[in-house]
Amino acid sequence: MNQISTARAATADGLRQETTRQRYLSLDVLRGMTVALMIVVNTPGSWQYIYAPFRHAAWHGFTVTDLVFPTFLFVVGNAMSFSMRKFEALGDGAFLQKVLKRTALIFLVGLLLNCFPFVTRDASGELALFPFANLRIMGVLQRIALCYGFASLIIHYFRVKGAILFSFILLLSYWAILYFFGDRSDPYSLEGNAALKFDLLLLPAQNLYQGFGIPFDPEGLLSTLPAVVNVLVGFMTGYYIQRKGNHMGTVLKLALSAAAFIVVALLWDSYLPINKPIWTSSYVVYSLGLDLLVLSVLMLVIEVAGYKGWTYFFEVFGRNPLFIYALSGMLVRLMSLTRVQGTSLSGWLYENLYLTWLQDKNASLLFAVSYMLLLWGIGYWMDRKKVYIKV
Repeated sequence: MNQISTARAATADGLRQETTRQRYLSLDVLRGMTVALMIVVNTPGSWQYIYAPFRHAAWHGFTVTDLVFPTFLFVVGNAMSFSMRKFEALGDGAFLQKVLKRTALIFLVGLLLNCFPFVTRDASGELALFPFANLRIMGVLQRIALCYGFASLIIHYFRVKGAILFSFILLLSYWAILYFFGDRSDPYSLEGNAALKFDLLLLPAQNLYQGFGIPFDPEGLLSTLPAVVNVLVGFMTGYYIQRKGNHMGTVLKLALSAAAFIVVALLWDSYLPINKPIWTSSYVVYSLGLDLLVLSVLMLVIEVAGYKGWTYFFEVFGRNPLFIYALSGMLVRLMSLTRVQGTSLSGWLYENLYLTWLQDKNASLLFAVSYMLLLWGIGYWMDRKKVYIKV
């Protein structure tokens, strides 16, 4: 046991010596850009009038909006490449306590957001208690929590090489599960995919997402497994940048890696469609390729060329990302419940402040941008007051 502890301590010391302690600004900007875009795509003035890039692909396929959530997971992994250093000095007991506590808290916040503000409007428009029997169990924050928890355990106990191995195992195993346990006619269809079948074994149909016409959760339990790879590669990217530094050579290697990921994903797409709702392995690789490409461009502009004057807008979002995301969901729920002249407050604002002078899609987009700017103002105030809410 002493030899194992000594080896782990030596490895931890090596990790700390190999990495720099300076966070790179590109991470905060990428995280902030992700939160800003997430708010915009989640809060249009009208769900009927949305420009195509701001819609998710109906099933197979990919849009800019489909990049938002995996990028959030990617930057969670980036941040872990810094925070995990602090955990290396802890014993296993303290490490597990911290990781499991954070995982549980983020999951609980996501669960509470699914039923916030604990009342709803019935068919007649009257306020009624939220039907907790139909509470959706999974969601965005719940997936973030589980991916963070699993990735932390893999990195802590199996190190970087183990994380690489686990990434391959998770992606290939998930492909095999989808293929062999899905419907023979079409294993990647909405009704016949193995992710849905697995979720229905563990969760009642009424506790799954209902937005696809049938009970199906795009943030389900089984499809969370490949999403762990988005966090693992995010960690490995951050770890690599810290070891190699913020210079042109690193940027070029990230860009080349991005190109390789994208090519592999597009070739894989012929056999396993790129699909966000079931989070296919090809979708993971494609989104990671795009994330690496965006990050390499940000590093080129910010870290290498030194153009930083424009970054503060996104830094505001990046400094309180989970809180601002949660707040955005809470405020829009409250506006939907509040009635003004027989319609929701959000609907009334859209119709009277935007639709009166803009065409439908432009009005819907400007509503979303305005809402994002409102959240930015709250984040700006928090940053000025040095208020940073972490779970």
